[in-house]
Amino acid sequence: MWALRRASNSFRCQVLGCKTARACCSKLDISSSCIEDKTVILQSPQAVSDGGLPILRFYHSNFFTGRRGLSSQAGAKSNGEEDDLQEGFSELETPNSVDAMQESIVEAGNEDELMSESELSGHDDDIQDPAQNGLELSEMEVDSSEKTASKQRNSSKLFEAIIDAPGLSINSVLDKYAEEENELSRNTIWTTMLLLRKRRMYGRALQLSNWLEANKRLDFVERDYASRVDLIAKLHGLQKAETYIKKIPESFRGEVIYRTLLANCVAATNLKKAEEVFNKMKEKEFPITSFACNQLLLLYKRLDKKKIADVLLLMEKENVKPSLFTYKLLIDTKGQSNDITGMDQIVDTMKAEGVEPDIRTKAILAKHYVSGGLKEKAEAILKDMEGGNIKEHRWACRVLLPLYAELGKADEVGRIWKVCEVKPQPAECMAAIEAWGKLKKIEEAEAVFNRMLETWKKLSSKQYSALLKVYANHKMVDKGKDLVKQMADSGCRIGPLTWDALVKLYVEGGELEKADSILQKAAQQNQSKPLFNSYMLIMDQYAKRGDIHNTEKLFHRMRQVGYVARLRQFQSLIQAYVNAKTPAYGIRERMKADNIFPNKALAAQVAQVDAFRKTAVSDLLD
Repeated sequence: MWALRRASNSFRCQVLGCKTARACCSKLDISSSCIEDKTVILQSPQAVSDGGLPILRFYHSNFFTGRRGLSSQAGAKSNGEEDDLQEGFSELETPNSVDAMQESIVEAGNEDELMSESELSGHDDDIQDPAQNGLELSEMEVDSSEKTASKQRNSSKLFEAIIDAPGLSINSVLDKYAEEENELSRNTIWTTMLLLRKRRMYGRALQLSNWLEANKRLDFVERDYASRVDLIAKLHGLQKAETYIKKIPESFRGEVIYRTLLANCVAATNLKKAEEVFNKMKEKEFPITSFACNQLLLLYKRLDKKKIADVLLLMEKENVKPSLFTYKLLIDTKGQSNDITGMDQIVDTMKAEGVEPDIRTKAILAKHYVSGGLKEKAEAILKDMEGGNIKEHRWACRVLLPLYAELGKADEVGRIWKVCEVKPQPAECMAAIEAWGKLKKIEEAEAVFNRMLETWKKLSSKQYSALLKVYANHKMVDKGKDLVKQMADSGCRIGPLTWDALVKLYVEGGELEKADSILQKAAQQNQSKPLFNSYMLIMDQYAKRGDIHNTEKLFHRMRQVGYVARLRQFQSLIQAYVNAKTPAYGIRERMKADNIFPNKALAAQVAQVDAFRKTAVSDLLD
């Protein structure tokens, strides 16, 4: 145990960095005080008994800096990890339990557009098993085998009717379906809802929910209301979701409702609101679950690492056992800080507690070993993932392909792909395209894509986007345009992943206005909003030009589609003023209003655009 405590020293630098950020906040006159009567005050680490979980005590010594509550304070990270703040959750963030949140909490996307966790897991939502994403499937009635096929057909019919509905409203299509079909079971409804969510068609999913209640086709229970809370939060923001919660009958306003809201606060990276919701759950005396704690850990991992200790201390006090996901978060946090020794010690502690690393955990370890220059350790992990015979561990191929590419092992990528290409699966093909792209082997990536076309004829937008991303990364604009035309001719539905790849393609090709136009049209479709990263790609380019007007316009448009202001956006916005050599009047007040606490780098930016800052020359003139 002493060794674990000693290994925690590497995080002390992070705590100092956070204190520096707080000092910057005070200079900017931004309050970071803790309002105790509205927060949960945690005990100091001295109050923790020696009988607690070693992993918790380990992290107490790493992060804890005094008696503190779960309140929004200055603590935004200062190590340039704002790319971690993308919309949605990756596989790493998905609790693997039947008790978990609905599938819609898993906002899928490829590595670029999501947070670093999805990079570490190596894949996007294509790998996720819907059965893992609890609320919608795990709670559905288990069908007998003879009924399953017919119910799946009914779900498919309903889903196809909804996605083929012309215009924005689907009510008439639903009315017609109800007249023609004798059965509209809960199983059919929830499977359809799941399919809509997986395609990010949240607007139609919400219309379906509203229609079901209005036509009394479903007796709503708590998970039905929770699903609607989630959809409202995704489409209309957290405030609308909170307003709707007040309308839910009291008997159904339970823990599942509030943890759905909590997860969406975390997805929106809204620190203040997430803490408010968590504290409200404590006030209502809902049981503190590992899911709720993991959501806070995920948020603090992005924004304020030193507060991880508060959550872990609370877990120990409430006897909440760390889950596999908890350990993944802690391992990844150590890895991002380049504390490989500490990361390995967490793995040892995890195993000692009887929790075995799964393939995702091993992928995280391998990724950080590569980043840390420990290629031999990374290769050893990958060989362990192969299990001695990759043909018998075929499911690992999709994870191994991009990881071997990270190591620059073209021969290993080719060896793994040979196992897959005899009878490839879509996810394996996408992983191979990604891997060959990382190795700058464009022809091999195109060959895999052509194999997909031969095998499945009609591909999804995600599968097209895999190759489109490769073209964008290598600035192959003409090939990218041809692929998009091919995609449109095939009748493929274009969604956020494709929009993001298109935006990157045109930005890399120097056609910024065209990229902006594509994004604006995509946002007007109202079926699903573009990814956070898509906006930031364009916003950053305008900022580089010193184009304040268009940078401000992008900032406003992001708010319109439901993205709350984040540190990352203000960095880009203020940089536009810096490059234009123009003062940004009222920028401090705007940051206060959005509850943004600057790190050291952002504070320096703000100082540069301060219209009233004092200089040696200005003092002489005064």
